[in-house]
Amino acid sequence: MSRLVECSPTFSEGNNQEVIDAISQAVAQTPGCVLLDVDAGPSTNRTVYTFVGRPEDVVEGALNAARAAFRLIDMSKHKGEHPRMGALDVCPFIPVRGVGMDECVLCAQAFGQRLAEELGVPVYLYGEAARVASRRTLPAIRAGEYEALPEKLKQAEWAPDFGPSTFIPSWGATVTGARKFLIAFNINLLSTKEQAHRIALNLREQGRGEGPGRLKKVQGIGWYLDEKNLAQVSTNLLDFEVTALHTVYEETCREAQELSLPVVGSQLVGLVPLKALLDAAAFYCEKENLFILEEEHRIRLVVNRLGLDSLSPFNPKERIIEYLVPDSGPEQSLVEKSLRAFVREVGARSATPGGGSVAAASAAMGASLACMAGLMTYGRRQFEHLDATMRRLIPPFHAASARLTALVDADAQAFTACLEAMKLPRSTPEEKDRRAAALQKGLRQAVTVPLELAETVASLWPALRELALCVNLACRSDLQVAAKALETGMFGAYFNVLINLKDISDEKFKDQIRQRISSLLQEAKAQAALVLDRLEERQE
Repeated sequence: MSRLVECSPTFSEGNNQEVIDAISQAVAQTPGCVLLDVDAGPSTNRTVYTFVGRPEDVVEGALNAARAAFRLIDMSKHKGEHPRMGALDVCPFIPVRGVGMDECVLCAQAFGQRLAEELGVPVYLYGEAARVASRRTLPAIRAGEYEALPEKLKQAEWAPDFGPSTFIPSWGATVTGARKFLIAFNINLLSTKEQAHRIALNLREQGRGEGPGRLKKVQGIGWYLDEKNLAQVSTNLLDFEVTALHTVYEETCREAQELSLPVVGSQLVGLVPLKALLDAAAFYCEKENLFILEEEHRIRLVVNRLGLDSLSPFNPKERIIEYLVPDSGPEQSLVEKSLRAFVREVGARSATPGGGSVAAASAAMGASLACMAGLMTYGRRQFEHLDATMRRLIPPFHAASARLTALVDADAQAFTACLEAMKLPRSTPEEKDRRAAALQKGLRQAVTVPLELAETVASLWPALRELALCVNLACRSDLQVAAKALETGMFGAYFNVLINLKDISDEKFKDQIRQRISSLLQEAKAQAALVLDRLEERQE
């Protein structure tokens, strides 16, 4: 799996296209960096860049961008709606895949130190990289903005983490750090700037000063976009799993309604994680009792409900980070291959993909067939009385299919990790201990993946039994194949768990897992037979 860090620097220029393009080129021409998005705001007069790469590559990309900005941006002439304190205002590093927050802190430290040494500018650390508690949040460091820096830098408590305590008029100061994925989300209002700001103060965690606002991990201000002739409640979601997109939107709508102000859509600035949109889709599906399975349709629902295309088209393929950076690493993942290529690779003279991947693929096919049989029953006039039942039975199969498909690659990766551990040196006692620990860790993972497969299949038997009693009989053979494919996946999981348990040293763990997988296999045999019997008993 490729190791990816996202870097999302914000530069204080949103109007001069030559400057915006020059910074873009500095990033794009950095080896190992992939520039994903450039989001310029004329009224805010700032541009957010988003690029990804290995940790060491994104640090270089950020430095190249800063060098370009140092030549081209003069902060002494900057005006804009958004708070700012430097030409490169903020430069966060965010873990995306195969990288922890600790590594992103190291990225921020390396970047900050090199930026300060090379350009001779003050640099502050924030977020997870902060060395001082009072500097954890960006608003705290940016208080007073660029205009306050000359006096601020004279104070000992505001000595920068890197670089001189000197005011550089053309640059100001830069903040860098490590954080979770931040979502910049603006809600559009036909109102004044003051009204939008009043709503922002009520909602943001910081509140109005005398007391906290309603939404945790949310920053917010109100401003006016002259080029769009509307106001915005501009928010930063610091942790969308604490406060979700739809929560911010719905609470803004509620505040606006109390002031008799119309909400006319919203705007996402930069990129967004897929989960944030799917969480919003789940909210609206439950709220409105909607039956929507496909990811594409769920995203379309959210774009509609939040009005994400109100100011400009919202193209999911260009705005959702997982769609821009597929989880395939340098090699194409197994599930991204054509069926012919996958089958050929299974038959090749290599240990992966092996029985575990094939078992996961078989089980995924079984779950998909059951989903299809349900959909061939749902929404048809002759089976209208079953619509509520199908709406309940189909989603578990749809979700399991996606989960089981992911295990095709996970199984191959787990086996590869075991092989890598076996190749570790064992000349000294220390090396032997390190190799043994790595091997035990790899074997546990090689057991965990097929066990997850087995548990996933086991969760489907009740729904499959019920489906067999009422499914459209034109799909009888499909459901019969589904039952056997799921049972085959369970057999594959059983054999893979046993073979990897053999060399695990923890006897208690081995006994627990062996008992569990044996129980799941016996249940699968009985349940698959029961489903087949129920289908055979039904008359045309």
